[in-house]
Amino acid sequence: MRWFTAVLGVAILAAVAAVVLVLPSDGSAPSGGAPPVASSSSASPAPRPSEFTDPCGTFDTETSTPYAVTGYWLIPTADHCTWRRQFRAIHEVGGDTVIRIGWGLQAREVDGEGRILDSEGGIDSRYEPCQDDGLSCMAAAERDLKALNPGNRIRWTFVYRTDEAFGPDIFRCPSVEKKIHTGRAVFYRIIAPADGSDDATCENLSSGGREYHMILVAAAETDSLTELLDLGDRFGMKVFPALPLAPRDPAQMTRASERGIDTLTTLTRRILQDYGARFRGRASLGGFYQAFELQMRDMVYTGSDDAETAAGDHPTLKVYASQHEIVEQVMPDKPVLVSPYLEARKKKAFSATPRQAAAGFEALARTGVGIIAPQDSRGTGKVGLFWPDERDEPVDDLLRPVVGEGVSNGDAYHGSTRDYYREMAGARTRMVEQGHDVQLWANVEAFEPSGAESCGSRTGTRGRTSKERLDRAVTQVGRYVSKVVSYMWSDFFTCGRPSLSEEIAGDHDRPIPVDAVRLPRDIQDGIEIRGYNLAAGGKVTITWEGQDAPGSVAIAGVDLAPPPPDTPTGMGTAWVPFDWTRVPPETWVRVEVAAADGRSAAEPLHVRIPS
Repeated sequence: MRWFTAVLGVAILAAVAAVVLVLPSDGSAPSGGAPPVASSSSASPAPRPSEFTDPCGTFDTETSTPYAVTGYWLIPTADHCTWRRQFRAIHEVGGDTVIRIGWGLQAREVDGEGRILDSEGGIDSRYEPCQDDGLSCMAAAERDLKALNPGNRIRWTFVYRTDEAFGPDIFRCPSVEKKIHTGRAVFYRIIAPADGSDDATCENLSSGGREYHMILVAAAETDSLTELLDLGDRFGMKVFPALPLAPRDPAQMTRASERGIDTLTTLTRRILQDYGARFRGRASLGGFYQAFELQMRDMVYTGSDDAETAAGDHPTLKVYASQHEIVEQVMPDKPVLVSPYLEARKKKAFSATPRQAAAGFEALARTGVGIIAPQDSRGTGKVGLFWPDERDEPVDDLLRPVVGEGVSNGDAYHGSTRDYYREMAGARTRMVEQGHDVQLWANVEAFEPSGAESCGSRTGTRGRTSKERLDRAVTQVGRYVSKVVSYMWSDFFTCGRPSLSEEIAGDHDRPIPVDAVRLPRDIQDGIEIRGYNLAAGGKVTITWEGQDAPGSVAIAGVDLAPPPPDTPTGMGTAWVPFDWTRVPPETWVRVEVAAADGRSAAEPLHVRIPS
């Protein structure tokens, strides 16, 4: 998803520059008759029903068609009604979590008058309006610094843009830091010592000449995060705003630049202090999203104070740790969420095996991440959805543009999605035993490598996926995670007719099994199936190679025992009698689940009982 996100970032800049971005659909899902069901792996603020309506629509807080996916990424938008419609539509399909895509901190050059230049060397129109007493904001900042001590100077200028508005707690030294209005534009000028110390007092400004970095923030007059948290309170949903994105290393763009780490830490600290002053105690603030994307592979992070030991630490993980430490200091009850991608293609030199991905999980946990939600990477084609006994079968037709024609699953990939999540679940268990409070979620991608049905210019060549394929992804990951989220609501769940959200609303209660284990009850052998929408009246068909004749058996009991701990809310169990002695040792068995109305799960389970 890495290059796709880069393209998306460019599209976002263009969209916001146009001031108003209106999605092609509000994503509203039709109502159904199912009762409200909680669908979160963690406590959420209770929704507050209301009869209130306005031009943006009603506050309908009934959950009518709950689905296994309960969290979604959203693209920033300037249309306030779009926020409302998106929250309502997400809530209708059981969503309780919204994750925001954010913006990056960038080092910029300035011209002789202190005006910010863009990457092409021209004057950046976004920051050009920032003036203070007739001077550019950079020149005015250096003037104010020199007034306190002639030896002061600005060494580097950084820029950051957002649709948020901040309070006074973002500033530390009002003599040189300020909020600047220029017409309709709003800027925040932050001054930080170049060494990253960000002194608790302002005495350094006059005690001796020093080098400083100026961070110029292009912001908004009204705060989008306040609005999102208000919507979260209304709909009983948690919001994960993005932390400032680290600058990229010019020599290797996939890595965060250590050169700007001190300034990034200062900006993160200031924003978090402002959040702490304004939002501490808000139930709808779920945590923070670490948006700098990296691959889940064998990485090292020791966090050691010894320079020689820490020399091998992954550069991006060092940047992660510096930001996560600030979150722990300022808002220790709010976890940091990160969503790295998987790369399983054997032909790629930088691919990683499932065990190498598990080693990456452990390194990430050591940086202070509280939630690791790996991208299942099926949408990009970097990993395939298949079972161990399907390794010799051809890859899915939709994956051929990525891995080639005439290729089997085993030839194309080091492992399947299930293989990777199984190994990462083991890594998560090890890290919890070592005292790290970390959760494993799954980010199932709601798009295909290429699609006949485009969702707009900002999604590039990607096309939305189907509800059936999304069900298959949930089956592959569901056994090992405590929550399933998806990239992304806008636009992949809202484009087309019917949209993916509409498909979900019309088929939300189809069975989605995620695991099956041998489990006798009393004196009778049998199978316990774990998953979603496992209801009385359903049937299970069990088949294997060499079987005399396949047969179906009715579900004999539902929720006779709770599912294992750390599984998503909404998951249940079903039990069917079955004599396992009929199956030859080491044989793969297909377990197909159907609802009482005959609708079969999109993906059968493949299980094998060791001899």
